[in-house]
Amino acid sequence: MRRRALLGLAGTLPLGCTAVAQGPDPGDNASGGLRDLARPRGLTFGTAVRSDKLAVGPTLSALVAREAELLVPEWEGKWDALQPQRGRFDFEPLRAVLRLAQANRQRVRGHALLWHEAMPPWLAPALAEGQSQAQQILETHITTVLGETRAAIRDWDVVNEVISAPPGGDNPGPANGDLRPSPWLSALGPGYIERALRLARQADPTLRLTMNEFAVYADTPWAQAKREGLLRVVRGLLDRNCPLDAIGIQGHLQMREPFRPEPFVQFLTTLRGMGLSVLITEMDVREPDVLAPTLAARDAAVAEYAGAFLQAARDGGARTFLVWGLTDRDSWLLSDPGVARHDGQTTRGHPYDSELRPKALQARLAQFFSA
Repeated sequence: MRRRALLGLAGTLPLGCTAVAQGPDPGDNASGGLRDLARPRGLTFGTAVRSDKLAVGPTLSALVAREAELLVPEWEGKWDALQPQRGRFDFEPLRAVLRLAQANRQRVRGHALLWHEAMPPWLAPALAEGQSQAQQILETHITTVLGETRAAIRDWDVVNEVISAPPGGDNPGPANGDLRPSPWLSALGPGYIERALRLARQADPTLRLTMNEFAVYADTPWAQAKREGLLRVVRGLLDRNCPLDAIGIQGHLQMREPFRPEPFVQFLTTLRGMGLSVLITEMDVREPDVLAPTLAARDAAVAEYAGAFLQAARDGGARTFLVWGLTDRDSWLLSDPGVARHDGQTTRGHPYDSELRPKALQARLAQFFSA
């Protein structure tokens, strides 16, 4: 949201770097956290990070080092960060995430090669100039980025949020079949998803290719319709022998929406039956419109709702679980006007609060990974 196996980074300097950034000692800080609870059970815990926030927050960096096995760059892998001007690539922010991961014996997954947001100002007008140019722009970006990150990132969200939601969902508006209207759809037609996946496979034959999607978890008619739309698109891709290895389920949960495990587990089971892995890529929790009377009660409600979702995801075959930030500090749930609360209350949708103190969700995650 707006906001094949992974290889370890230890012993390899990513992207031609000549030095490793100083970070917390993995021997001191990378033990005893959620990552260590999850690993013996064949599970992986991780978080989204921003390199600029970690650079000025040693306490936050130490927390990320202790808790997370897997990192995903919140911004550094998106188009406006990597190619702010046409043909001019800037990998330094992404390298900062990779150096942090290497220093703390963590892995990194990429996010996202193709999205209808986080587009630099030049991109949409260039796509609109014609199909041939749009194809060349897409090919250049994917091949360049994957060429640079091949040694360090073994899983990428190749396409992000491509499925249309029915009216009443988070992205209402006219739909083109099951696909969300976007500059990519307008420029290249419905085949743009397949084109991107094939380009990614060609650029990096052993990369895990992931399609990442949101709003497919609630027990609501429109979420069910979106689940069905995603399944139709995925079946079509696989029927055409298009390379696709995994489906990322974002997990931006909204407590005002009902959640029932059975339809969600069935959805994940269906995807697994197609030969695809499923992973939770961006979990956080938006509290309901009417809040519980105390912080403790609010945190307990968040943990209970998220716990039901996590268990259903695990029952459906997910083994990788990432949160979209460990702490309420600098959360998009605070900064994005589209999702921030309008009552002056600070959203408490992450495992740690803004002072980096553990909350009930952190305890629920520890229990989940210990079971």
